[in-house]
Amino acid sequence: MNQFVFGSQWGDEGKGKIVDFLAAKADYTVRFHGGNNAGHTVIVGGKKYPFHLMPSGILNKKTIGIIGNGVIIDPEVLIKEIKQLQDEGMNVTKKLIISPRCHLIMPYHKALDEAYENARGKNKLGTTKRGIGPTFADKVSYNGIRLYELFSLVHFEEKFRFQAGIKNKILTLFGVAPIDVEKELEKFKEYRRILAPYVIDTFPLLMQASEKKKNILFEGAHGVMLDVDWGLYPYCTGSNVITGGINTGSGLPANKIDKIWAVVKAYTTRVGEGPVPTEFDDEVAHTIREQGHEYGTTTGRPRRIGWLDLEAVKFACQVTGANCLAITKTDILTGIKKIKVCTGYKLNGNKIPYSSCGYIELAKVEPIYKTFNGWKEDIHMVTKFNKLPKNCQVYLKFIEKFLKVRIKIVSTGPERERNIII
Repeated sequence: MNQFVFGSQWGDEGKGKIVDFLAAKADYTVRFHGGNNAGHTVIVGGKKYPFHLMPSGILNKKTIGIIGNGVIIDPEVLIKEIKQLQDEGMNVTKKLIISPRCHLIMPYHKALDEAYENARGKNKLGTTKRGIGPTFADKVSYNGIRLYELFSLVHFEEKFRFQAGIKNKILTLFGVAPIDVEKELEKFKEYRRILAPYVIDTFPLLMQASEKKKNILFEGAHGVMLDVDWGLYPYCTGSNVITGGINTGSGLPANKIDKIWAVVKAYTTRVGEGPVPTEFDDEVAHTIREQGHEYGTTTGRPRRIGWLDLEAVKFACQVTGANCLAITKTDILTGIKKIKVCTGYKLNGNKIPYSSCGYIELAKVEPIYKTFNGWKEDIHMVTKFNKLPKNCQVYLKFIEKFLKVRIKIVSTGPERERNIII
């Protein structure tokens, strides 16, 4: 069976935990888009694993991790994550495969990202300054450098010198220190040596696995609201998060996917700039942030808090073809007396769907709310849906009915085993 797990909101929905849980039965777990601006935290045996490039499901014993061609790689970050797993005793050379078609995040990409963001001033986008946007820009303008070139050093050095020469002129204009070409070339030669055992053509491997009915789990790195086409452009990432991105980012046709899991956090969070219609900032928001440890895995920035926006989630489920729901962080709402849910938007007195909103409209819409009574009972140890507090059941059933997608998992805590399976 082939499965796809994606975030249905602005990211940080708890995808890493759901991927880790489902990967227990997976032969392969595949990252197919994004870069190390994504952060997924997996907790196993009380130990936290904060991944940015490593497939989250790789911690399962029989599961092999694949980084598909759609992922852009910062070699330094990936090597740190490989070393972390090696230090835990994992033989990573037997557990990780990387496509040679992956584009590389170069040092000038990170410098340009910061320079552009600083130049925007009050109009900044809130990027993670990891070089994501400039790398994707180079990819589509035929100026990118891939792992493929790194394993042909003559071609890599030629391309790198040419691109660095252009980028250094731009950096100088912004008053940013230029890249030391010779120093960086030596670093990349070392990256090449370390990464060589992992780089293999992933396309035939995935096709053969699919034909043999192996279990393949595809990991979405970001929420749908950050998709470059269907998210809140330009307050988004540089890649496609939705189901079609599996085809472009791994080679496997999207019609080969059997289960499409929408991960829905029981409330809304966001890191970065751009409008969030249900955002609020009071004592309740502070309580949710602290109880939910809502600080970015990648940036450490406090996340913005909002009520669950079902208008946006409904769109995410429609555009991806979701047929399963995994609800996360329901436990964080314990103790909140009144819980709101957005069921639609109004603009100038008229209803307007998410799909008709750009960032200008979304900053002006008035959310239409439905209010639910909260619950006080601790739900961490609950293992059956009908044992949840009645008000919690009502809340979850409303989400399911509104989205017209069945809830299959309710997460009741960050640990791997804290789930209600329906």
